[in-house]
Amino acid sequence: MGCAMDVVSLSLFASRINAVCEEMGALLQRAAFSPNIRDRLDFSCAVFDAGGELCAQAAHIPVHLGSMAYAMRDIVSRLEWRAGDMVVLNDPFLGGTHLPDVTVIAPVFLQSRLAAFVVNRAHHADIGAESPGSMPISSSMYEEGMVLPPTWLMREGRMVDAVMEQMLAATTHPVIMRGDFAAQVSANQLGGQRLQALIEKDGLQMFASRLQALNDYAERLAAETLRQIPQGEYDFEDLMDDDGLGHRDIPIKARVSVSGGQVTVDFRGTTEQVAGNINCPLSVTAAAVYYVFRCLMPPQTPACAGSFRAIRVLAPEGCLLNAQRPAATAAGNVETSTRVVDVVLGALAQALPDRIPAASHGSMNNLAMGARGEQGWDYYETLAGGMGAGPRTDGLSAVQTHMTNTLNTPVEVLERSYPLRITHYGIRRHSGGHGRRRGGDGLVREYEFLAPAQATLLTERRQHAPWGLAGAEAGSRGHNSLNGELLAGKQSVSLAAGDRLRIETPGGGGWGKAKAE
Repeated sequence: MGCAMDVVSLSLFASRINAVCEEMGALLQRAAFSPNIRDRLDFSCAVFDAGGELCAQAAHIPVHLGSMAYAMRDIVSRLEWRAGDMVVLNDPFLGGTHLPDVTVIAPVFLQSRLAAFVVNRAHHADIGAESPGSMPISSSMYEEGMVLPPTWLMREGRMVDAVMEQMLAATTHPVIMRGDFAAQVSANQLGGQRLQALIEKDGLQMFASRLQALNDYAERLAAETLRQIPQGEYDFEDLMDDDGLGHRDIPIKARVSVSGGQVTVDFRGTTEQVAGNINCPLSVTAAAVYYVFRCLMPPQTPACAGSFRAIRVLAPEGCLLNAQRPAATAAGNVETSTRVVDVVLGALAQALPDRIPAASHGSMNNLAMGARGEQGWDYYETLAGGMGAGPRTDGLSAVQTHMTNTLNTPVEVLERSYPLRITHYGIRRHSGGHGRRRGGDGLVREYEFLAPAQATLLTERRQHAPWGLAGAEAGSRGHNSLNGELLAGKQSVSLAAGDRLRIETPGGGGWGKAKAE
């Protein structure tokens, strides 16, 4: 920038477009009907330029936002946009992540010229799968619910009723779904109004110029960060426990190549896509890679496309991390993305041993449950665990890490909304790995079912513990049990009234050899 005032102006500009995303999120949370969006905050909001490049995002969910940043250019280039339009999609192979995450995109026009896009993505607990919670033990994405390619939800300000009715027909809770979609539409309308006012103030040319300056600034900060990584090639491998359909000890391999401020993350050697639902579209894999490098960048680095220009992601078509249609992806978005983070961090620990933490709990500990019939219900939540320790700090206990930062649903909300009672909820003591710095502890959450139901568990780190670094111990593996009997990490179970389902989440790995006492 040419002068100090320019720097100040750019900072204000970045704050203003970030504020658009934050306000969208606040409205979406307040207006939503479902606990998934209203209480767990399982949603994300972002702003993109007219070409689909990321401009700003709220501090919502990394796997949502990184995958949108990777896929938006292709989505917006395929459609003829008009003022008042909105597009809805959830297809994992056309810009989505997994089917419950439904994205709504709206263009922003200024005097008939396309200026930008506002976008939100939110998790719907019932997207039409046969099993409650729409997170089944599946072998095809078509078993996971309704598949929506990019489809007009609104055209020139008018709702496309046939599309809305199609979505409502797929769910057993049309009132809740209609309310959640109304919240998503309203969030985009508000974001569009705020962004339009921001653009009108200085004109479209100035807006574009400032976006370019913002991206260039982000690129410079990112390049400086990448130059601090010693040049070389760093390999790491980790294992997924299983795919839920009998395939176990599934390798994910990465080679991180650093040269001249550029980084390539190559996943050749990773297993081919599997029968179960832990497959990832490439956009989800990219989101995990972007997240790791964004964590290394200075806090003031803008969350825009320029931050990721120097990062290249390679994964062979048909492998676990670049799966092809119609691979099942329900758990790829939540479990495999988290393991990708572990693999990339494990590689970088060789290059930056004084900066990289041990493995965190490594699972979103997904629980989908509910019942069909007149008193039917659907619910889904992710559970926290232990954070990996770092060179300077112990890991935090019972927190969401890496690719998600949703909340656990408050006990009062859960018990008021569903036939459930929480009989135990607390820290899983001593589950973090020992070391000079201790890994954080996981948590214990036990559910008593007050009526017959079905539950699906999609969990990891039940076989392969979260690794420690620099001579420290691993965190404890997680455990799932029903009435005291051990369950598999990925399993669907039928439940009677009075049954108790207990989930003990993994601890984080420790860092450094403990000092002799």
